[in-house]
Amino acid sequence: MARADAHPGRSGFRLLPSSHEAFIARAELIRTAQRSLDLQYYIVHDGLSTQILVDELLKAADRGVRVRLLIDDLNSDGRDYEIGALAAHPNIQIRLFNPMHLGRSTGVTRTLGRLLDLSQQHRRMHNKLWLADTSVAIVGGRNLGDEYFDAEPSLNFTDIDLLGVGPVAQHLGQSFDQYWNSALSKPVQAFLWRQPDAGDLQHARKRLQRDIAHARGEQQDLAESLLAYRQRPRLQGWLDELIWAPSQSLWDAPAKVLTRDEPDPALLLTTQLAPELEGVRHELFLVSAYFVPADEGMRYLTQRADAGVDIRLLTNSLEATDVPPVHGGYAPARKALLKHGVRLFELRRRPEQQGAGGSAGYNLTGMSDSSLHSKAAIFDRQKVFIGSFNFDPRSALWNTEVGVIVDSPELAERVRELALRGMSPPLAYEVKLQRRGDHTQLVWVTEDHGRLHVLDQEPAGLWRRFNAWISSAVGLERML
Repeated sequence: MARADAHPGRSGFRLLPSSHEAFIARAELIRTAQRSLDLQYYIVHDGLSTQILVDELLKAADRGVRVRLLIDDLNSDGRDYEIGALAAHPNIQIRLFNPMHLGRSTGVTRTLGRLLDLSQQHRRMHNKLWLADTSVAIVGGRNLGDEYFDAEPSLNFTDIDLLGVGPVAQHLGQSFDQYWNSALSKPVQAFLWRQPDAGDLQHARKRLQRDIAHARGEQQDLAESLLAYRQRPRLQGWLDELIWAPSQSLWDAPAKVLTRDEPDPALLLTTQLAPELEGVRHELFLVSAYFVPADEGMRYLTQRADAGVDIRLLTNSLEATDVPPVHGGYAPARKALLKHGVRLFELRRRPEQQGAGGSAGYNLTGMSDSSLHSKAAIFDRQKVFIGSFNFDPRSALWNTEVGVIVDSPELAERVRELALRGMSPPLAYEVKLQRRGDHTQLVWVTEDHGRLHVLDQEPAGLWRRFNAWISSAVGLERML
């Protein structure tokens, strides 16, 4: 890209903290792509936002753009032929990462197949990466699905992506190629009894157009919002706002998922991230949807806090998380972290969705209406890390991840401001220790209607408390 030529050795960056902007950027990158589109995702859910993006991908393939889509197999359940129909296009290739070979035909046999090989099913490709012409990239926490772009009315994942231009996209392209060419990535056609043809592709196109047209009639406001990029493109303006800075792209080696025990450190993103963590001297902000520090994390955080580093963590509260058992791996660490001076902030559910008495309701799926999904770290207000990596054992040891470190005080400050906003009393609980007689207990400080108040019981329903307690009681910390 010509813009990058004027900034040798640097890449250009722009935050995409808004779900609307994150969707527009992806859609417009498809429209402007000239040679290639490479997409790597853990989750691809059906829904209007995905349908619109797939429609654009088909149009790009029609004009000669090579499209490669790499999906983690865990989230392709029952959709082999649907996915395979798209791969019938001569310019579209689709591969599944770490696929299950047993019992793919039905939900029951898939479940049995997973039970026969739990080790394989436990290790997934959690990467989220979008590449256009290997010159522009989007990396961050968002999967593809309506819940990640505020297109699902009952769900809102608070997330952040990073748009990168120049060398960073080329480096991330190397990451994609490593995964694409890995022996763990298999063409979707390998799992089909009958190979889709041009007729199947045409049928899929018609169904896609029908679904989008139906949504434009039934969900007019939502459809108009998602499709606004067609009349009011914004990508070129964003590219004029880029922050140019040195950067480093980090990713786990695909072979990480082949290890039966803990993987070789040489394969790990955490090994690449460690120098930044060790170099922190004054301030460390961590934003992580799922936070389970484990023994190594506890030693690091408490030692740094004892050395005078201002450490603040923003994660989900029990009432807001979409995976309550993970909270059970985090909750037992809170008192020790607080005693050493680490500040803990837990994102609330949105106040307008609180139930009677200020406590959120629950449902049997464990899904909440609002959930932090961002993954970021800010080092001494100088550097920032954004990617798919949660600060928990699952991201560190079992799943594969990808991310970018940017050496830019300006970008770090913008992410810091977003983190501070998320930590503010109207949006989060600050967990504190309070002396009660001869013992201390946890309390949750927050603000409603402009007034601070203190809760001495963790805000959450009984079902969520039970889920969190079970994971803690049976010692699942290393698996979370």
